[in-house]
Amino acid sequence: MQATLTALLAKATAELPSLRTRADFEAAKARYVGPHGEFTALMKQMGAVPKEERPAMGKLVNEAKAQLQVQLDATLQRLADAEITAQLGPAIDPTLPSPDAGPGTSHPLTLVREEMCRILRKAGFTVVEGPEVETEYYCFDALNTPPDHPARDAQDTFYFPEKARFGNITKKTPEEKYLLRTHTSSVQIRTMLKGEPPIRVVSPGRVYRRDTSDATHSANFHQIECLYVDKNVTVRDLKALLDYIFATLLGKDTKTRFRPHYFGYTEPSFEVDLSAQHLPKVNKPWIEIGGCGMVDPIVFEGVGYDPKVWSGYAFGMGLERLAMLMYGIDDIRYFYQNDLRFLRQFS
Repeated sequence: MQATLTALLAKATAELPSLRTRADFEAAKARYVGPHGEFTALMKQMGAVPKEERPAMGKLVNEAKAQLQVQLDATLQRLADAEITAQLGPAIDPTLPSPDAGPGTSHPLTLVREEMCRILRKAGFTVVEGPEVETEYYCFDALNTPPDHPARDAQDTFYFPEKARFGNITKKTPEEKYLLRTHTSSVQIRTMLKGEPPIRVVSPGRVYRRDTSDATHSANFHQIECLYVDKNVTVRDLKALLDYIFATLLGKDTKTRFRPHYFGYTEPSFEVDLSAQHLPKVNKPWIEIGGCGMVDPIVFEGVGYDPKVWSGYAFGMGLERLAMLMYGIDDIRYFYQNDLRFLRQFS
């Protein structure tokens, strides 16, 4: 039997490298190790081997089987690589110049973010950023969001498993959970905890919420939020800044208005509506663009500010909504599809 095993391996060694298609490989594999294959037939002869010779013969059979399997696996991998190479076509020389004209372009969300930051820098704001992985304290507790608030439900917020650890993100209490931030307001808390007023910051960044992905919603999107803390800050200052931002960004014909609303970290709170009928895709007199309000004294007390001395406002809005408004885009999913036909329109 040993001579037969040796001859069978030699036959496979000679035949398998010559195979060129997956169909040929499957046929050869069936001839060797299929139900009626040559190697299978040899293994069935083990019953006729004398009992005292079976251990040694079994070892030879197993070694031969392992060698044959290595050859089969190598052949299959070679054929798979050849199929991928055929699909990819000729090799590309990365040193050749790009066939695309120009050096490329910024994403529309990047364009809107940079323009908003430029406008706010002119108004005296400093751009600050924070981590996308947050704790419940910075995302909810410090912003006066009670434990039973719907925003804290697992159906709305992406929580990490309890065993998750992030060495650079410090918890206030061991019971806190890690989560993906649902707004960039957490950056405002981190900023206030670092120093005393006056503070004037803008915090753009990616945020996450459990939301259905459709034409106007996405589970991850981008926000830009502002915080201004000083003495004698009023709602009038807030309205004046928003008027300035949108007139600069969208044109002097743009108007804003406030509607009473509720947010846990501002009091009073407002929804901000925008009138920009001169822009494409705006078919109604007013559209909602964001939220704002005067910072709640409870929030100031939580970060160690005296609410009798300091006052301030905060507002936030989605960058996707601004970009859709500015460029006449009617589906938020276009921003994430990496379609060059879409992106090249913003060069």
